[in-house]
Order: sequence, then structure tokens, then C-alpha cells
Amino acid sequence: MRLRGLILASVAATALLAGCTTEVGETDGTVVDAKPSTPPPPPPPPVAESERSLQDVVATGSAKASSQEMGRMMPSPVIMAPPEPEFRDQYEDVESNPVKLTSEEPVSTFSIDVDTASYANVRRFLKGGTLPPKDAVRIEELINYFDYAYPQPKAGSDPFATQVTMMPSPFNAGRDLIQIGIQGRDIDRDARPPINLTLLVDVSGSMHSEDKLPLARQAMKLMLEEMEPTDTVAIVVYAGAAGEVLAPTPVSDKRKIVAALENLRAGGSTAGGEGLRLAYSLAEQGLKKDAVNRVMLLTDGDFNVGISDPEQLEDFVSRKRETGIYLSVLGFGRGNYNDAMMQKISQTGNGTAAYIDTLSEARKVLADDLSGNIFPIADDVKIQVEFNPARISEYRLIGYETRMLERADFNNDKVDAGDIGAGTSVTAIYEVTPTGSDAAQIDPLRYGEAAKAGSTQGEYAFVKLRYKAPGADTSKLLTYAVTDANRVASVDKAPEWARFATAVAGFGEMLKGGEALGTGFGWEAIRELGSGAKGKDEFGYRAEFIELTRLAETADAQAALNRPGQGE
Repeated sequence: MRLRGLILASVAATALLAGCTTEVGETDGTVVDAKPSTPPPPPPPPVAESERSLQDVVATGSAKASSQEMGRMMPSPVIMAPPEPEFRDQYEDVESNPVKLTSEEPVSTFSIDVDTASYANVRRFLKGGTLPPKDAVRIEELINYFDYAYPQPKAGSDPFATQVTMMPSPFNAGRDLIQIGIQGRDIDRDARPPINLTLLVDVSGSMHSEDKLPLARQAMKLMLEEMEPTDTVAIVVYAGAAGEVLAPTPVSDKRKIVAALENLRAGGSTAGGEGLRLAYSLAEQGLKKDAVNRVMLLTDGDFNVGISDPEQLEDFVSRKRETGIYLSVLGFGRGNYNDAMMQKISQTGNGTAAYIDTLSEARKVLADDLSGNIFPIADDVKIQVEFNPARISEYRLIGYETRMLERADFNNDKVDAGDIGAGTSVTAIYEVTPTGSDAAQIDPLRYGEAAKAGSTQGEYAFVKLRYKAPGADTSKLLTYAVTDANRVASVDKAPEWARFATAVAGFGEMLKGGEALGTGFGWEAIRELGSGAKGKDEFGYRAEFIELTRLAETADAQAALNRPGQGE
């Protein structure tokens, strides 16, 4: 018993010494900081009523929620970093445009596309060391990422000018390229109409990572610096529910807008459809007749609550475009990026789509190119090209697969098409086969009639464009004949813009597998063509493109090694 008492006393003494020590000690090899804990911070000062209102959320657009309810709706972020998301990106499965026989189908009709989302997304893959999925590559969006400095339209004329260049195709010997460039009229900052902007921000759990909601907040702050004090901004969020965070607020009260952005937190499922309803409702309430009324959606596209069916979303957005409210869609993140959903929404709602992968891209889209992405100068712009079978036997439109229209749609003003913003350029490229060329891909019909030449024998093609003034119901028609005056003898003699656009088109074709390219055209040829037409590269975008061709070539070689049967 005495021995047992000594042991207990020894243990107690040891514990007492450990509790009283003021130095750093060791126990079982673990370093313990035994310094007194830091006293708790003083309580925060009372919140002013004007600031308190920023913390209230309208749960359905009708009633104020308490701070406790807001906390449930937008919980504080988890400190622990989330695991790397599995790859669940979604892209629309689209087949490349086929070669058409002019004698059978001489007319090609499509809607213009000013989106740039695909280029930024492709860049993200390549800088990560991998080739993008083929369905992620929309060649027209790669081409239209760049400003080609086409000549501005003449004063007092139509809102855009048309440039056409015809040159030998570097892709395939014996064929030609016809490039159609459209340049929208730029507007002075002083002449810009006011902006009535409703931000619809995805704050669901999938937006937690740094390249999503935190980047979206930074992007919006950049845009605020480019807006006028009289412009207004409202903020709607959606997660498990949709709610109003900020009523329409003039940009002159920038601190209030920034505070609302900083208060956004990610958490919950994704009621994107309900968010769209509330955003359009808020935009309609603040509708300004002489302003640009626009909803801007910031999301990874992961809609899984509310209206989530693509057809229902398309129907809803198509009905809302009749209100005169434009739509912009900004995509963020990776892992569960729903590109297909975002394309459907933007194309249906008088909208544009961009992908923000870096703060630099945010600056390009929302600062440098803000006029083109915010201020429309022409709505429902359609292009129709009729090829002359006496001079062109075959043709293929490069890209625009998701923008193809029926022939009758061109004259139907009720059919929606793409919009052009101030200062924006749009480029379309056809690869054509001259009649009689050995490069023809389709055999002539045994019993078909030979192409007859009429009074238009000297024309290669006839280009027609239709557009509406913003808010108008009736379109205007522009026409342009492609003749030998548009033709250059060699690629080297083509304008700089034509050569660089061709390099980008070839880049897109290679990323899609290169099936449309001849054996003599590849990564090196693309790089040489692009380098020779880099020109004045103020922001370094063209230099970056040339670097991307190197990354793509490396990724392509690596992918080839991993294919079955390769490297054996």
C-alpha cells in the first residue's frame, strides 16, 4: 500500500509540474506551446443600419430574411481546402461541318457568334499540359478571340463594315479560303448609354475554389472601375435558394457594391433556374428605356435545383429576351464546368458567353473589351452566302456548327441570331474548291446537269447580311459580291488579319484532330503563319497564341505516346 501511494504521489507531482511550466516542453516527442493563450478580441462595434442592410437577403425576392437565415443560405467558408474535383466538365457533342457540293446545296446560312469562351477554356487545358476535349473546341470562338483591326465603317453608314479576302488555302493544295470579316462600329465613352446591370452570382458549394467565386468577385471589381457613376448594379445570388443581396445601386456608391460582393460565400446546392427568374424579375423592375438592360450570370454552370432541364431553361430565357433584357454568361472553374448549359442559355437569350480562367482574362473581357461585351450595336445578325457553281464546286464553313440556320431563317425576323457589340469584330472562313480543281473531294453526279454560267459568271459568291437595330423588330439587308478584286495570288500577299485568322483556324482544326488538313500542314506551319502575321501586339495576346501552339504540339506528342500501339 505504501508503494502504491508513492507511485500516485509521483504521478500527481509530474502533472502539477507540467501544468505549471511556462517554457516549451516535450512530451512523447511532441512540441507543446505552453504560453498563456491570447485574450479574446474586443466585441465588434455596432453595425450601422446602412451596412446592416447589406447583410439581409430577400429569400424569394419578396420578404427580408433574418441574419440567421442568411447564414443558413450563405454559410461561412470551410477552412480546410476542398479536394481536387473529378473531371465532370460537360460539352455539347457536335460534328464538324461537312463539305457541301455547290450544285446540290449552293447556300450556307448561319448566325454570327462573338463569344470567346472556348479560347480561354482551351488555353486553360493547354497550360495544364493536356489537350482539350475535341468538343470543347469551337473554332469560331478561337478566331473571334482576337481583334483584327478591320477598317471601321464609314460615318453615318451601317453599324458595321464588311471585309472579304480570298486566297489560296495553306491547309490543302488546290483549294482557296474565303474570309468574311465584320467590324462593328466603336463608340466613344462619352456616347455610351447608361448600364442597368443585374449580377446573378452562383454561390453554391461547387463555387468554393479559388478559380470560381473568389475570382468572380475580383472580376466584378475590375468591371466597376470601367463603369460610370450613373450606371446601376444589382446583385442576386443562388444556391439552395435564390435571394436578392443588393437592390439596384448607382456605381457612385461603389463601396456599398464592393461590400456586397465581399460578403458572398459559397455553400449549398445550385438553384440556378430560380436565380434566373429572380434576376430577370429584378432587371424588369428597374428597366430603363434609354439604357442597356443586362443580366450577367457568373457560374460554373452546375444547375441541379429548380429549372435545370436545358429545354426548360432555353424556353424561359427565349421568352425573357422579348423584354429587351440582354444576357451575358461568364463561366468559371474546372471539374464540373457545364459548358453545354452555358452555351444554350447565352445563345437563346440575346446573350454572349466568355470563360474567365485568370484575372488577366477578366481584365480583357470586362475592362479592355467592356464596350463590345456590354453595348449592342446590332441584333440578330445573320449571314447567308450563295456560291456560284460555275466557279466554286465545293465549300465548307470552318466552325459555327452550333450556329447553323435553315435557309428560310435568313428572311424570318422572328428567328433569333447573334448580336454585335460596339467595336467587336466577327470573322468567318470558308474553305472552297474551285470548279475543275483536282482537289475536289466529292465525285460529280453521273446524271447531274453541268453548272451553267449566267450574268454573274465573274462572281465567286454572293454574301448577304441581315441585322436589326437594337430593340427593332424589322431587319435590314446588306449585300456583297465576291469577285477577283477580293482575290490575292498567294498567302504572303494576303492582309495581316487574314493570315493570322487563318493560323488560328488551323490551330482549331489541329485540336479537333486535323482531319480537314492536308499532310503538309501542322503545328510548325501554324506557328510560322501566326508569327509572320503577329503585327502590333499591344497586349501580347498573339504572342501567347504562338506559345499555345508549342504547348499543344507537346501535349499532342505526349498523347500520341499514350495511345495504344504507339511507341512500340
